[in-house]
Amino acid sequence: MLIFDCNGVLVDSEALAATVASQELTRAGFKVSPEIVSRFFAGRRPSDMIADVEAATKRKLPPDFAEHLAATMMRRLRAEVRATPHMEYALTWLRGPKCVASSSPHNRIRMSLESTSLFRFFDPYVFSASDVPKGKPAPDLFLHAARKMNVQPADCIVVEDSPAGVSAATAAGMTAIGFIGGTHTGPNLGAYLTSAGARTVIADMRALKGAVVALRGW
Repeated sequence: MLIFDCNGVLVDSEALAATVASQELTRAGFKVSPEIVSRFFAGRRPSDMIADVEAATKRKLPPDFAEHLAATMMRRLRAEVRATPHMEYALTWLRGPKCVASSSPHNRIRMSLESTSLFRFFDPYVFSASDVPKGKPAPDLFLHAARKMNVQPADCIVVEDSPAGVSAATAAGMTAIGFIGGTHTGPNLGAYLTSAGARTVIADMRALKGAVVALRGW
């Protein structure tokens, strides 16, 4: 089975998400750059980001911050989100069961996939870290997806763009492919993904089928 992260893999949204989070944190009195958001919080649940910011600064964000951030993020994504280049091509040619396992809440995942015409490749197999006790880098979400799909973890290949996501896949006993083709990709991301456990790294979704075939043959 193939498991896809959503943000930064299926849709090229990580740079936008980091910018929105940075702007809203700064407005709330917590000056954080988009680069810091990407470095420390890419691939993780918004609730975990908020908890970590509060723990690091020993200050509380406004009570309505999470709700405001979610609404702002949805508005911006609805207007600006785009599918990752060649993603539809890759999904058309990849055989076998597929699902999405994302740190975003369900409404954001669905909106992103519907806005980019990718939802049809996965419906109804879309899973959110909102449904499990611990988000990435814990393995909970990927194990949850495997159980729901009735597939053994060892038979799953995960496509991820964040060290947290690759670490979660590895901890779940799954094989990880790292993706470094998003607009948020920095010069060291490939090395970070490999260090987290990615078996191989690709920069173009047209290479995904070949990577999957090679890994399935191991």
